[in-house]
Amino acid sequence: MEREVEKLQAAYFDLRGKTALITGGASGLGKATADRMLRSNANVVIADFSDAGQKVADELDSKYSMSCKFIKTNVTKEEDIAAAVKLAVDSFGSLDILVASAGIGGDNNAIADETLANWEKVNAVDYTGVMLADKHAINQFLKQGTGGAIVNLASMFGLVAVPSNIAYSAAKGGVVNLTKAAGTAYADKGIRVNCVCPGVINTPLVPEEAKQAYRDLHPMHRIGEDFEIASIITFLCCENARFITGAAIPVDGGYTSV
Repeated sequence: MEREVEKLQAAYFDLRGKTALITGGASGLGKATADRMLRSNANVVIADFSDAGQKVADELDSKYSMSCKFIKTNVTKEEDIAAAVKLAVDSFGSLDILVASAGIGGDNNAIADETLANWEKVNAVDYTGVMLADKHAINQFLKQGTGGAIVNLASMFGLVAVPSNIAYSAAKGGVVNLTKAAGTAYADKGIRVNCVCPGVINTPLVPEEAKQAYRDLHPMHRIGEDFEIASIITFLCCENARFITGAAIPVDGGYTSV
């Protein structure tokens, strides 16, 4: 897979002493964020439904001086989320960061063609799964009494509609307002909740034959790279961003500005 732009590794974010839980961390933006946070000296727990997460965690664990663990997790099951938080605390002594990046696209249906099965499946993962992860992370933050940072993965299609995929657009729009509500509810406790709203990102899930059409969607006439999103997420979790909460930040090559 050829990159759209050269990979940059210059920016440094200090997460030393922090523990991050990343849902959906076995692939895509979650995996790129796990790599970025380990490189920023955080310990990481990858919570993912895919069994491939163990291999990813082992590879990252051997790559950096910090530790990376894996727990198989269905984000729609509250007991799985609770177990992932417990693993982070039992392994590293605390939970300081949550990145809720697990998500699915679902079927491309306009509302007149939507099925209840697709609607419920997409919203269970992309919306309820984020709520459950945020809930259990925040409860752990409150128990510790030392604050914490959460970044939820929304989408540019949570800021503006995508009429051809009603379930995804509605779920991601819900994540934006969930983020605003959670990010203000506990701001006085030192708990910050933000979300990033990526455009189309250059991952193996994007077919080569579709990339030109996606490039044409964005004013920059390219699609994004996973490390560009991972860097913004990591910044939002570090002390440099401690006055930012309840924000929905587009990282979309200008798509939502026109």
